[in-house]
Amino acid sequence: MNPLRIVFLDRDSLPAAAEFTGPQAPHELVAHPRTAPEQVAERIRDADIVIVNKVPLAADAIAQAQRLRMIAITATGTDNVDLEACDRRGIIVSNVRDYAVHAVPEHTFALMLALRRSLLAYRQSVRDGRWQASGQFCYFDFPVRDLAGSTLGIIGRGALGEAVAELARAFGMKVQFAARRDTGEPTHDYTDFNHVLRTSDVLSLHCPLNAQTRGMIGAAEFALMERKPLLINTARGGLVDEYALEHALRSGQISGAGFDVASQEPPAANHPLMRLLDMPNFILTPHMAWSSEAAIRSMILQVCDNIDAFLRDDPRNVVAGFRAVR
Repeated sequence: MNPLRIVFLDRDSLPAAAEFTGPQAPHELVAHPRTAPEQVAERIRDADIVIVNKVPLAADAIAQAQRLRMIAITATGTDNVDLEACDRRGIIVSNVRDYAVHAVPEHTFALMLALRRSLLAYRQSVRDGRWQASGQFCYFDFPVRDLAGSTLGIIGRGALGEAVAELARAFGMKVQFAARRDTGEPTHDYTDFNHVLRTSDVLSLHCPLNAQTRGMIGAAEFALMERKPLLINTARGGLVDEYALEHALRSGQISGAGFDVASQEPPAANHPLMRLLDMPNFILTPHMAWSSEAAIRSMILQVCDNIDAFLRDDPRNVVAGFRAVR
């Protein structure tokens, strides 16, 4: 009998110092630093379990992997895996959840505070000699605004959205959660989506990327933002039309933006987000909001637990392959 074969397609998506030994069950682990799309089919052909972070797993590659029984995603987002193809085959797909419940909210507020107080702009001006040139103890070249008393609109009410709301209330912010557009009258603890866009001083995105949410913030939505809010995105790049974002930021429809994600990662040199790096009210970080040491340890343990649970015929955190567990 062949040993359990586990293939990790993008081991370099975790720090080298983070030990990944795999599940407790006996197994053979093949870890590839990176995998290009054209390499996927061959590398998973003889795998029983595939571990993946961001490498796309398309239906054609999945169809060729006749031994494949489980896909363990080392992230919460599942938009890189063809879940319908996995459902048809009964391949269990498990993700990790709530592992970055401190890391992502803290990064969200790091972006929010840096932009609200123009920290990067002031730091650069000090480097450029502006403080000495001012001839006095301070100067007022860039806006500084408190978070206290402002309104935060949150789109997405999972564990991360709730954790951001908790931090916001501690800062003295008013919090409103946006209702989904396809719902009827919002319930008492949700606010109409367009009303949130109109009345928020800061907007923060914490929802998954899927057919319903792709491009959910575009030119029409920016036009509704009467209070010229900050837009913070630590979720997925595809939630926002990045060309519309560029126009909104340069035209003053919004007062700033902090993004940890892009529709293309890494973005090309001419990507809209890269073109915005000259602006003092824009911050782009390289999809690392999730990557605190504690969050990575938690994520690795959860991935291994997911695999062990599957091997015990008790799969957990299942997002596809439901036919196999019903």
